[in-house]
Amino acid sequence: MRKFLKAVSVAALALFICAGIAGARGGMIQVKGSDTLINLVQRLSEVYMEQNPGKYIAVTGGGSGTGIAALINGKCDIADASRLMKPKEVTNAMSAGVSPQRVVIAIDGLSVIVNGNNPVDKMTMDTIGKIFRGEVTNWSQIGGEDMPITLYGRQSNSGTFVLFRDMVLKGDYSQRMKRMNGNSQIVEAVRADETGIGYVGVGYVKGAEGITVLKVASREGAPYASPLSTEDVKSGKYPIARPLNQYVNGNPKGPVLEFIKFELSPEGQKIVEQEGFFPIPREYEEANRKVIGS
Repeated sequence: MRKFLKAVSVAALALFICAGIAGARGGMIQVKGSDTLINLVQRLSEVYMEQNPGKYIAVTGGGSGTGIAALINGKCDIADASRLMKPKEVTNAMSAGVSPQRVVIAIDGLSVIVNGNNPVDKMTMDTIGKIFRGEVTNWSQIGGEDMPITLYGRQSNSGTFVLFRDMVLKGDYSQRMKRMNGNSQIVEAVRADETGIGYVGVGYVKGAEGITVLKVASREGAPYASPLSTEDVKSGKYPIARPLNQYVNGNPKGPVLEFIKFELSPEGQKIVEQEGFFPIPREYEEANRKVIGS
């Protein structure tokens, strides 16, 4: 009996391995990277696979830096990134024989959130920077109640961590900031903590209860704008808007090209909106065409 079970196990393992090899040879697309993009790209891939039986896409997170490293090391076909590649990453890619090409698939209004019971509902970029640098530590300093400010942010492998630091803080994060694994964790943490403040992709806050999405002004005296407003984001009035990117090795071909074209199609861009983000404006359409063709 033991010999029989062992033989069955070996046969099953062999079949599993063969199936894996067959899947890879059949053009399984590997997508890896940004946590901000993972829900959106998973949904896009689900719809694409439903419409294209026999095509397979695997989508995993890990952060923008992780996805870019995987592309450089030949471990994925598409790297999701909520930031631009760093010059060092481009250099490493070229050294590895990888020619990174960028496609923008959506626009994000990077959102600053507080607990729903917090009376503070707007801030300037300067104030947000002071809070996350640790220079403002109590809500009473900015018109709130007398209670300490608890910071929630991302880990350093996150593109959102890097972009928020460079665009808003223009300095280093406070050592008191609690570093979370993803957007959803930050939303849940702030919802449960009346002293909390965090930053997440807009797709994670539309319709969310128990939190307030702050209106933000680029400077003192400038108008406040909301990341929930399509007009504010597209016009540039909202100051923390950003493109959401995918990087590929060279001009994409075959299944990778087909999937990216689906993402950029009217149907794909409708899914972008359904997931809470914003469709790409014309300026990015023209840049994308240089990578994927007409």
